[in-house]
Amino acid sequence: MKTIRRLIHGEIIRAVSFVVLGFLALFVFFDLVDQLQNLSRNTYQGYQIQHALMYVALLMPSHFYELLPISVLIGSIFVMARFAQNSEFTILRTGGLGPWRALQTLFQLGLVFVFVTFIFGDYISPWTDKQAQLLKAHYQGQITVGQTGAWLREKQADSRFAVNVRSLSSEGQPENVRIHEFDNEGRLKAMTSAPKAQIMVDGTWLLQTVDRRIFIEDKNKGSRIDTLNLPQWSWQTEITSEMISAALLRPDRMKTIDLFQYMRHLADNGQNAQRYEIQFWRKVFYPLSCLVMLSLALPFAYLHFRSGNIAGYVFGGVMAGISFYLLNNVFGYMGNLQNWQPWLTAAAPALIYSLISLATFGWLVLRQ
Repeated sequence: MKTIRRLIHGEIIRAVSFVVLGFLALFVFFDLVDQLQNLSRNTYQGYQIQHALMYVALLMPSHFYELLPISVLIGSIFVMARFAQNSEFTILRTGGLGPWRALQTLFQLGLVFVFVTFIFGDYISPWTDKQAQLLKAHYQGQITVGQTGAWLREKQADSRFAVNVRSLSSEGQPENVRIHEFDNEGRLKAMTSAPKAQIMVDGTWLLQTVDRRIFIEDKNKGSRIDTLNLPQWSWQTEITSEMISAALLRPDRMKTIDLFQYMRHLADNGQNAQRYEIQFWRKVFYPLSCLVMLSLALPFAYLHFRSGNIAGYVFGGVMAGISFYLLNNVFGYMGNLQNWQPWLTAAAPALIYSLISLATFGWLVLRQ
């Protein structure tokens, strides 16, 4: 069994590596063409070809993370179909490779792909993608979303805060910050605005060149507004730079733990966290899709191929994998609109396709 396992694992790893390299080369070409168009527009800001190449290189881990499951499907289908066409799998079956042992052999390799996908998606890809965005912001402008930027809320002991961050600087620090402070009855207590802020190590926000307006209600003297112009002002908060990035950037580029903390922060402050809960569970289940891809590929080893129709079966398997990703995205949007359970929304496509592949696998085994 060690020889058989080494044969199957080696063939699949080589095939998957070839597919991943092909996809990465294609995506790198598209990214490079897109960045070459930006060179002429940002030449005066110092954006040169070496910066474009660095930006494209920093996006490669994100592409690898997104492409690995579909590459596992294509590579494993090709290997299984070739084994079936050359009758190699039939020989392996006569040598003692039973159906469940074959499934176990593939899942052992699948756990390696799951681990690699998790490492890239949770550690390497978030860091490189953030560095790419900061590099681009350094030469092409600030990181912002729309006209209003990001809105966040926070509850404290005697106050509630609504915070608006219009953009992030090239160093990842908040810019054009507005903080609205309310009491527990919803009355406005103060408004604070600053063009720049720095998030300190202990989580404190240090605002620069602060314009602060305090609304005071006095039954004897009447209501008034005190205006303060301060060089600096410190604000204790639990809002982190990762939470701002989640509001300004794509949430699927965050670490799973950071996305979980941001999701809990929204829920604790009475904000709708449905979208981020679905994205969190999709991050959790996404590495496991490598196992689904391998279970989809195994039935191809039990088919009988003629000399010329292997390409058609491989194409059909690839279409099945693409349909899995389409269904995964559709479930995400439908779950957000229909308010479905986030974990069920994220897990349903994988469960459906796993049941289909295992049912097909069992039918082929019984038929054989």
